[in-house]
Amino acid sequence: MQTDPALLLSLAQKVGTPFWLYSAQTLRQRIAEVKHVTSEGIQARFAMKSCPATKVLQEMHKADIWIDAVSGNEMLRAQHAGHPGGQMPPVILYTSDVFRDNALEVVLKENVLPNIGSPGMIQELASAGYKGAVSIRVNPGFGHGHVNSCDTGGPSSKHGVWFQDLASTSKQVQEAGMRVVMLHAHIGSGPRFEELHENLERLADEFAALLPLFPSLEGISLGGGIPHNYRQAETQIPLEPLRELFARCKAKLEKAAGRPLRVEIEPGRYFVASSCVLVTRVADVKTTQTNTKGQGATFAMVDAGFVDLVRPAMYGSYHGIEVVAHDGGERPAAPIVVAGPLCESGDVFTRDDAELLVPRELPKPVPGDLLVLRDAGAYGYAMSSNYNSIGKAPQVWLESDGSVELISRRENLADLLRAEVNEPLR
Repeated sequence: MQTDPALLLSLAQKVGTPFWLYSAQTLRQRIAEVKHVTSEGIQARFAMKSCPATKVLQEMHKADIWIDAVSGNEMLRAQHAGHPGGQMPPVILYTSDVFRDNALEVVLKENVLPNIGSPGMIQELASAGYKGAVSIRVNPGFGHGHVNSCDTGGPSSKHGVWFQDLASTSKQVQEAGMRVVMLHAHIGSGPRFEELHENLERLADEFAALLPLFPSLEGISLGGGIPHNYRQAETQIPLEPLRELFARCKAKLEKAAGRPLRVEIEPGRYFVASSCVLVTRVADVKTTQTNTKGQGATFAMVDAGFVDLVRPAMYGSYHGIEVVAHDGGERPAAPIVVAGPLCESGDVFTRDDAELLVPRELPKPVPGDLLVLRDAGAYGYAMSSNYNSIGKAPQVWLESDGSVELISRRENLADLLRAEVNEPLR
């Protein structure tokens, strides 16, 4: 996503800082790239948990990208944006290891295909009177997220039914009067494209061997996740080999099944990561001095914190940072630690997964300058919080024609207090 300094400064005056800025053009480009690697009978899904803004969901609907939802409210939000319920076809898939809040109610009312990740969910569905189709999320015993703490497959992953338990789980489904119409696995994007390629091939082979257990199967999700290069935004993975890979996996699975099958892919963060930036203002620049405890540092204190973008604090994730001078002046480069306003020592954007400060070589900002944290579309606003009673920052949409729209306002105290009540329970 290219950012115009003049536009950023103007928007900061209008909506305040911090704020999120989405590029419709960048999002549509990523959607088009994913569509290119699909072919007939291969369907892409968007894991809306990464970026559930209505505008984003509407773009997915226009492009016939189906939805993976993980809560009752996500299913309802997807419908609010235009995605239909029902199972013919299952445009919205509900994936979970536990039914929570209104999830089971929405599955039943809207006839959403449940993608069960724990065998106990079968009995919950049966107790609710459900007799329809289900999907099973499989833990294939391997897989890798973008960092180790995001492991999506293997013994340390909580997600899915362990592959060696599938036969007994299939029997439970049949005894409950249901049928398995889809198998799903999400092996994660991983840090390397080669790992994704190898894991997809392996997953297709394992699913092919499982097909005799599931005579009613209509679809198989290879999950996956196309990696996004956060450190070198201009250098992304080559997508063309994936088109041939997905087609080859589909052919292999259909040959094993002896009938046509729908194959699904879930590109994950690749859809949205590059489509959004977080814009924050520098409030102060201060220094500490080297002593026996450690190295001194120069801190750029900004008004965004991990209430806005939690990934660096949670995972040590890297986001590119740019300085936008408020006066258009030149700034000499220096090692800078970018830190936020929260009452937490870990509220630092330039750190690693060992919780160590990693100063970034940046033009040394001055108060009033803007900092742009790049590639914040995936798990940015979606994971923001109200910690320290701070309202969520506004979201702004930049259309391809240059027009700009506010798509969610800054939260205020009334928003934070709205759910508080004084209701006697006994």
